[in-house]
Amino acid sequence: MNNSKTVFFSIGALLIILGAFMLIPFFVQFIYDEQNSTFLSSASVTVFIGILLVLTNLEEKRKLNLQHAFLLTTLSWLSIAIFGSLPFLLSNLNLSLVDSFFESMSGITTTGSTIITNLDITPKSILIWRAILQWLGGIGIIVMAITILPLLNIGGMQLFRVESSDTTEKILPKTREVTLIISTIYLILTLVCGIAYWSAGMNVFDSIAHAMTTIATGGFSTYSNSIGYFQNPTIEIISIIFIVLGSIPFIAYLKFVKGDKRIFFKDVQIKGLIYILIISVLLMLLYLMVSNKEYNFLENLRISTFNVVSVLSGTGYVTADFSSWGKFPLIFFLFLMFIGGCAGSTTCGIKIFRIQILGKIVLNEIKKLVYPHGIFSLKYNNEKISNTFVNSIITFIFLYFFIFFILAALLSLNGLDFITAISGAASAISNVGPGLGDIIGPNGNFSDLPNFSKLSLSFGMLLGRLELFAVLVLFFPSFWRS
Repeated sequence: MNNSKTVFFSIGALLIILGAFMLIPFFVQFIYDEQNSTFLSSASVTVFIGILLVLTNLEEKRKLNLQHAFLLTTLSWLSIAIFGSLPFLLSNLNLSLVDSFFESMSGITTTGSTIITNLDITPKSILIWRAILQWLGGIGIIVMAITILPLLNIGGMQLFRVESSDTTEKILPKTREVTLIISTIYLILTLVCGIAYWSAGMNVFDSIAHAMTTIATGGFSTYSNSIGYFQNPTIEIISIIFIVLGSIPFIAYLKFVKGDKRIFFKDVQIKGLIYILIISVLLMLLYLMVSNKEYNFLENLRISTFNVVSVLSGTGYVTADFSSWGKFPLIFFLFLMFIGGCAGSTTCGIKIFRIQILGKIVLNEIKKLVYPHGIFSLKYNNEKISNTFVNSIITFIFLYFFIFFILAALLSLNGLDFITAISGAASAISNVGPGLGDIIGPNGNFSDLPNFSKLSLSFGMLLGRLELFAVLVLFFPSFWRS
């Protein structure tokens, strides 16, 4: 019983925090003279429910077992998505309940898919709320990936455990200190990014909103043409830099703060990210140089780098409609969607460390064929990894693609064409944002999709953000009996 009370007490506390953040768009409404009580009403309802949950679940000793830790993880994101949808539902955008929930879920999971058709005339308060949702989702998943998911042994995330009985406890601080340091670093990066955007030509409002969604690798923009609206190479370069900074595992920032000054040069996952980016940019640059004679070398390099970084990280900012570049970019960017960024960052996808370990597994199997009597051990970041760990990696990747195909099938059953169904499923489970094709591609949005498709994609976003198992395990009765 105490465990359940702790779950609902924690959710209540999160709703109070969410309600407090709703006051920011409320003041924006005054600044821009938007005559609407949307956010005051939403904040009042959210805080009221939050206080009610806190007061009815007070306990002197709060504790969680494994089952309730999973439950808290999923219910936290789901409840924030539900209450975060209130401002959209009560706004003058005339959004339905499903559309409001979709937009909110896309925000808090830092996916970046949108159903709002014309962002250029959307109220500033709504635009800043979308940015706040992604910013909160970014810091939320970092803290969860470093402090909670490793303890639940989800899909190899135990590799990034920061609090245990082994030597990592001597290197890294305790959970509360971890959260404080992460939040400080996250806030500093956001402020620096905002200042950089402002100095490059954005107004104050746009620089704040884009800084929030850049560091969160979320991709919500204040304009329908995204970063392409500004037609400013300097802004694109700033975006590239801070998206990469958001894609780096924040555990590396922690270790840097604690004295490991070479962590960014020796971390295997960070090096993997850089290698993938360089190879991908070169491939796309080569393709554009051959197929696109309109731009010179430097322009093609900038376009290639921006779009590769945006898609790989799952940010989803766009500067051009890459759907019109030919068949190769469609397949290539779909591939990058699946890879994602680093574990412990704001990015999603399969994650680079799993791709690296899968490569080591394949290489070991080949070695065993060549040297049948050889003994080969698997190591990652100079740490030996067990068979149990390897099994969790393989299981995660298999389940990832299995759910992807189920989502694609559901979208196809709802009447969507092949490209829309495939890319929509990929963008949802990888939390990328825009898909491919004319409907949900860089120049489209998700507003025309049937409600069933929007709900399916929303569930896919939640699954992808919480590493699949944290949600799916709740549906197994045996889990609750164990």
